[in-house]
Amino acid sequence: MSTDADAAAGDRRRQLQQELLRRARAGTARRATAGSGTGPDTARDTGPETGPDERAPLDAAPAATATAPAATATATAADPQGVRAPLSRAQQRMWLMERLGGAGDSYHVPFATRVGGPFDVAAFATALTSLVARHTILRTRYAEHDGEPFQEVLPTPRTVPVHVVDSEPDDAPGLLRREAARPFDLTAGDGVRALVLRHGPQDHTVLLTFHHIGMDGASLETVAGELAVLYAAATGAPGPQPLAEAPPQYVDHARREHDGLPGLDGELDDWTALLADAAPPRLPRPATPARTGSPAAAVHDAPLEPGVPDALRALGAQRQATLFAVSLTAAFAALHRLTGDDDLVIGVAGTHRRGTAMRGLVGLCVNTLPVRVNLSGDPSFARLLRRVNDALLKAQSHRHIPFDLVLERLGAGARGTDGTALVGVTSDVLGEPTVLRLPGTSAAYVDVPSDGAKFTLSYGLEPAGDTGSPRVLVQYDAKALDAAAAQAAVRDYAALLHAVAADPDLALSALPLPERAAAPEEAGPDPAEPDGSGAEGDRHPAARALRAHPEVADATVVRPAQGPAVAYAVLRDSAGPSGAELLGLLRRTLAPGVVPAAVTLLDALPRTAEGPADSARLPGPSPQDAPGGPRGQAVTEAFSAVLGVGPAPDDDFFALGGHSLKAVQLAERLRTDLGLPLTGLDVLQARTPRELTALLDERADRQSEAKAARRPAVRSREVRPGTVLVTGATGGVGAFVVRELAAAGRPVLALARPESAHLVAGEGIEVVEGDLADLAGLRDAVARADAVVHAACTFTRHEVDLAATEAMVDAWRRGPFVFVSSVDAYGHPATDRVVEEAPPQGQVSPYGRAKLDCEDMVLRAAGTGGRGGASAVRSPIVWGAHDRLREQLRWGALGSLYQAARQGLPIELPAPGTGGHAWYGAAWVHAAALARAVAECLDRPVHGVANACSGHVSWRDLAQDLTELLGTGSAVHETGTVPQDLDHRWHYDSVRLARPLRARPGEDRRTVLAEMTGPAAGARA
Repeated sequence: MSTDADAAAGDRRRQLQQELLRRARAGTARRATAGSGTGPDTARDTGPETGPDERAPLDAAPAATATAPAATATATAADPQGVRAPLSRAQQRMWLMERLGGAGDSYHVPFATRVGGPFDVAAFATALTSLVARHTILRTRYAEHDGEPFQEVLPTPRTVPVHVVDSEPDDAPGLLRREAARPFDLTAGDGVRALVLRHGPQDHTVLLTFHHIGMDGASLETVAGELAVLYAAATGAPGPQPLAEAPPQYVDHARREHDGLPGLDGELDDWTALLADAAPPRLPRPATPARTGSPAAAVHDAPLEPGVPDALRALGAQRQATLFAVSLTAAFAALHRLTGDDDLVIGVAGTHRRGTAMRGLVGLCVNTLPVRVNLSGDPSFARLLRRVNDALLKAQSHRHIPFDLVLERLGAGARGTDGTALVGVTSDVLGEPTVLRLPGTSAAYVDVPSDGAKFTLSYGLEPAGDTGSPRVLVQYDAKALDAAAAQAAVRDYAALLHAVAADPDLALSALPLPERAAAPEEAGPDPAEPDGSGAEGDRHPAARALRAHPEVADATVVRPAQGPAVAYAVLRDSAGPSGAELLGLLRRTLAPGVVPAAVTLLDALPRTAEGPADSARLPGPSPQDAPGGPRGQAVTEAFSAVLGVGPAPDDDFFALGGHSLKAVQLAERLRTDLGLPLTGLDVLQARTPRELTALLDERADRQSEAKAARRPAVRSREVRPGTVLVTGATGGVGAFVVRELAAAGRPVLALARPESAHLVAGEGIEVVEGDLADLAGLRDAVARADAVVHAACTFTRHEVDLAATEAMVDAWRRGPFVFVSSVDAYGHPATDRVVEEAPPQGQVSPYGRAKLDCEDMVLRAAGTGGRGGASAVRSPIVWGAHDRLREQLRWGALGSLYQAARQGLPIELPAPGTGGHAWYGAAWVHAAALARAVAECLDRPVHGVANACSGHVSWRDLAQDLTELLGTGSAVHETGTVPQDLDHRWHYDSVRLARPLRARPGEDRRTVLAEMTGPAAGARA
């Protein structure tokens, strides 16, 4: 359980105080309507307790409202909790993109609104939690079993965290951008994240971030509308009509789609025939590769005359077409002029939503519809509009066919010869953006741009922009499309719309000429002709791209008298990329016609006296042997196993029948066999056995270097024998451990943040500045010590906790290791008594799961490589006279109980016997007793798991202690409901460490609570 106070304690205090006042008012209203069955506890009693350390900051109020629970209770009563269901095809695509890696935040859905006027954060948290209760897709986790992904609905959380940050308006874009880009863990079930930027008392920016796997544009409209209703109910303000009792649930839609797939074969055959020989458009590639880490998405726009949208609508009305069809026709015309291609495919967004039964459904119901049109014959725009409209109507008649099934049926035909996706260009008409309109406030849309681009090029028409003026825009992938070409594309698109609005009968050739950049393959014949001209070879697109690489000093391209062109490159440093890696870069950034057959590395490039490369003195192409070594063999075997065909060294993954799912399977196989990092996206980019082997060789070298760098250093002579490293030395647990060890005369190496290092200085204590994110520092500290006590924890950043523990275990070479864990690792057992080292049962919180994983790392390593014994000490709530522990009592898991007692508010507790359980309360341990137990484990490791509990206290006894100590006399009432923050009923056996846990004078519950609540505790309560 949590022992450190949250960094946002000040915000928690203020918001919790507001929430307590609101609860008091709600309690009065509830008593006035007793017996109605719509009390706030109805909404709260929807799921098991979450671990205290994963619980929301208390500026997020519990999901309790006097008017919203009826809908919540109805929705949650039918929740398919714990039942695995198939993913929809659209969800499978999102899951696959996450598994491939490299998508960044392309599939995050940020929803931000600038809210003016009085804004109640606690009421908003209540509304958001009720929304999550209503729509199971917002609390759905995604995982895989036997190679098949599934989704599983989780119980409604006690509260959805709403984080509040004070910020200046000018700082908001960066804060919003960072929050929107923060990765999602799809296996955790957190479907929505909430951030509130407080610019002033009546000026806030509210950001909700969703993952696209559970959200689309139509769903945002539903979310915004329902939040307005639920917020009005939470604040008691007059609002819109009450919500429908039971909205449709996405998991039911996914099941219906899954069950209906076998009947789609006929329509899939039609789609396959339509797209069988289609090819992606030949878009101009970037002249130089984008820098690693630079944003992929970029946008250019151009204004339209105010009357153009109406003229386009009138044009469509005359020809039985919509404004969308007219804008799509203009996109086809613009793409035709950009590429020179007559046979084009553009994707448009469709939807699976049909009929009133799906009204109010939240989830991913979009579907890509490929529209294929032939532009040959120089048609007029009006004639092209008829072609486009017919193709669009045909595509829309099949909108229920998941596009992923079409791609599967097409196989290798779903991509071009260079691996480019068939649908890389899209078009849309952009409507007014959705905003969050809460009662009593003003609302303004806030754009939160993404660094990722879903498609190579997207045309958009915005009939009325933010300023009221129409405009067109293109969003493009800067890593796949030339920036100059994108700028020309948006200007050309605007010019086309202006022209056809005035005269739709103009032929395409008579429309205004575009400003465009020629694609490399259109620049004439191959510049590297076999005449041996070095100057031409230096100007070759591949040579220019290679010289633009920061680690390439010089490059040229030569075409021999027979055979394909070959590139030669000179690196700035011998540790630079391999020839295979550079060839892979060229394949990803240049058109297929100008990619050389190989890149040969030289120490120096021979040149003539005039300067150009001297082709006569260049060596022949490097021999193209099959990739060798264990990694080369593993790659060849993996290609054969996954694709069913033995590959040649330079066979292309897509040409062999590969696709995205097989790329994931190939990456997982190699990652498991070789123990090297590899993603499906790596496979899609490397694509040949030779390039993939070179990539794995490089990563193996880096891994070896990293392992060598982190080997334990020779012990410093300044460190005394028997030194114990203690992490988290300034935390509520670590401080008591340091004190216990120092009192026993044991030398201590205390890890502490620089800003708090002075708090642990003392006789026999050496302070090491650092934190859990500094892995190299952790390894060095472990290498200097003879024993380790790992008491530090981030509580919420589980990936940091796991990485830190892994680094420490890797550097651990001697002596015992004690890991301070949590009883949250037991999950939610079915029995009320929990024996030590019992396996986890029920739902285990992400915090508890992280503790289990850390325990496993430590216990597995114990006794190997010179390491000593290991102990995992699981503690419950920790109490003691320490500022961090005081803050945790006031604002942590039991904060609502403490604050109600402090303010004299009524306290409602579950009565014994409620839910079939005779007792409700909490386990606790005195920090000093926990420190003694940890010290005991250094001398006598338990070689497993031990609990560390001083006792158990019922909620009634704790409430009585607090009200008496605080002098408020709150009335305590026992009810037949169990609030989520009080749904705890387990007793934990503590046999293995009974001796050090035996209470000493002053360690009884009443005394320690007095130390934490009395005048000496300060005025922060």
